[in-house]
Parts: sequence; C-alpha cells; structure tokens
Amino acid sequence: MQFDWRAISGPALTAMTALIATLVDRYVVAVPNPAPLLICIVAFAASLSGLASGMVSAAIAVACSALFFLNHRAAPGYDMADLVRLAMLAITAIGTAGITGLLRQRLMDAFALERRHHATAERLSAALDQVDIGIVLLDSDTRAEFINRAFRDYFSLSDQKADSKPPFIALMYHGRDTGAYQLPEEELSAFIAQRAEMMRVGDSTPIDINLANGKVLRFICTALPDGGRMLSYTPVTDLVRHTDDPGDTSYYQSLRGGGDRSLVRHLRAAE
Repeated sequence: MQFDWRAISGPALTAMTALIATLVDRYVVAVPNPAPLLICIVAFAASLSGLASGMVSAAIAVACSALFFLNHRAAPGYDMADLVRLAMLAITAIGTAGITGLLRQRLMDAFALERRHHATAERLSAALDQVDIGIVLLDSDTRAEFINRAFRDYFSLSDQKADSKPPFIALMYHGRDTGAYQLPEEELSAFIAQRAEMMRVGDSTPIDINLANGKVLRFICTALPDGGRMLSYTPVTDLVRHTDDPGDTSYYQSLRGGGDRSLVRHLRAAE
C-alpha cells in the first residue's frame, strides 16, 4: 500500500500547530487565538491533497479552537459569544476547505485535459510525419505552427528552421534560395507572389509545382475556421507522367508563351 503523505500532511500540520499554540500559551507566554493560522493551513491542505484532506483539517481546526477557548475561560463551559465565534470559525473553515478543494479539482481536471490534448497532438504529429504528403499548418499570422517531415524533405528545410515557426513567405524564399523550384529566376518573383496571394485569400484551387529534382507536387490551400491555413503538397509525379503527352508541343508552347526553354522544362516534368 502506497503511503500518501499529501493526504495526511494537512491534518497533521493543523493538529501540530494547534498543539504547539496550546502548550506555549499554557507554559510559556499567552498567545492570541491561532484560528486565522489554522484557516490558512486548511486552505493549504485542500490545495495540496483535495477536498477530503481540507475537510479533515477544518474539523481538527474547529476542535482545537474550541479547546483553546475553553482554556481561556475563568468558568467551565462556553457562553453565547464563544459559541458564535466557534460557529463562524466552523463556517469559515468548511467554506475554505470546500472552495479550495473544488478549485484544485478543476485545476487538476484542466491539467489532465491538457495532457490528453498534448498526447493526441504528439500522436497526430508522429502520424503526419509518416505520410508522403507535405503538410504545413499556418496560424492566423501566416506563421508555420507545424511542418511535417515530407515537406522538410521536399524543400531541404532543416529541423532548426522548421521548428522556429517561420512565416509562409520565408518558406517560399527558402525554396527559391535552395533552387527547389524548376523555374527561371525571372519567373520566381511572380510565382511566389501568386502563391502568397492564394494562401492569403484561402484559394483552394490546386496547382502543380515542378521541383528541380523532377518531382511534381500538387499544392492545395485550405482555410481553417480560426483564420489559419493548411497547406498540402501531394506528390503527383507518376500521375503527371502518365497523363501528359510530350507530343503536344504547340499546345504547351502556347500556354508558356512560346519559349523553347519553357517547353523543355514542361516536357522534362512530363517524362
């Protein structure tokens, strides 16, 4: 059987304090009524171990205060004033124990709920790190609250930078600086501006992103109820390779403005 020192510490401290006050008052020097100090100990007991310990401490405090009053009476027994003071002390002690114990219970319940939520978040984070879809969760200020392992791998994002909660625009510039996108430099600024605007307005239109390593990611922005955003980067390289026809040269050239270099890039992604 495990010894619960928290449960008995409050009642023991209450009884010891009352005993010391009685002995000092009788054999050393007169001391004032220790009831206020006992009420503080009742609150301490209830906050440390809960309602039961607080109620036991309150009962001990009232009983010891009754004995202390009796020792200060010239005649045996109690008069009406003593009874009123004892009744007020009992109400105060019980109320203190009850309120403090209930507040402690609510606080403990809140802590337990927070721990469960934290454990759930940890499991969800671990699960999202196992999928091949890049996931980024942005808060209402567009700062990254969560970046899963797939996104870090796709864009060569270090753990230190990912865990620093970078803003979305910093992630875009990181991809530009590391040469992650299969785009010429003159098109990168417009590409970043387009992506930033889509994220800002919560546009959920899918767009395909060609990476320099030959992979193709389908980007989708989802607006969240709290004003944040969930960004998903789904690998669709195989899908693009099977559906794009490299023979549609004139069509792709018209879409990209007619440049041979643009055509070559598109066909490389489709191979």
